[in-house]
Amino acid sequence: MKKYIYLLISNISLFIVLPLIRFTKPKSFYEKKILPYVLNFTCNSRPIDYQRKKVIPEASGRVLEIGIGPGSNLKHYDSQKVTSILGIDPSEELNQIAQKRAEKYNLNVEFLIESASSLSVESNSVDTVVSTYALCSIPDPHKTLQEIKRVLKDGGVFIFSEHGLSPNKRVSFIQNSTDFFYPKIAGGCHTNRNIEQLISDNGFNLLEINNIYLPGTQKFLGYNYWGKATV
Repeated sequence: MKKYIYLLISNISLFIVLPLIRFTKPKSFYEKKILPYVLNFTCNSRPIDYQRKKVIPEASGRVLEIGIGPGSNLKHYDSQKVTSILGIDPSEELNQIAQKRAEKYNLNVEFLIESASSLSVESNSVDTVVSTYALCSIPDPHKTLQEIKRVLKDGGVFIFSEHGLSPNKRVSFIQNSTDFFYPKIAGGCHTNRNIEQLISDNGFNLLEINNIYLPGTQKFLGYNYWGKATV
């Protein structure tokens, strides 16, 4: 019963409340005052947090996190394995939330407000690159993946957990059909990107790839890819 109530509330929010706010208020108001808190709430839902736990503890050495957002991954890093974390995100509002979270953990974290498609990070300098629920909303994922390749050291690892295109025809139809408006209310999030293909097409060797529909989540939002790759 709780599951259906949650899905009902979620659908009302997604398809009625958020669109009303987004399209009746100035875009800047929505992006600065509403969206950061919506993303912070959704990015820390139980199913998504469970997926984070599967991949983040594998990070080691100097870590670059793409789309660090509100810092939802910080609690899952192993401070015994990670020497430093560089968090990249273009949102000042989410950056402020992440900085407050970083204060709670024994981690060496530096934040940069910049685009993942044009990193200021030096080449061949990072042991692990992390991306969780970021490739869906980055405007140019191909450039971003090329940048990830550039900054990774030889033998470095790209760790990811993302949602994207479902192999189910009905679900993918919904994903493609809603793509004209969903990114406008969800911070540019495209649910119809084929994450596995994106990573492979940009020259990565997939060491591991897994898929699941996140429990308690609408299927068009919840088809999850996670794994790791090398250059």
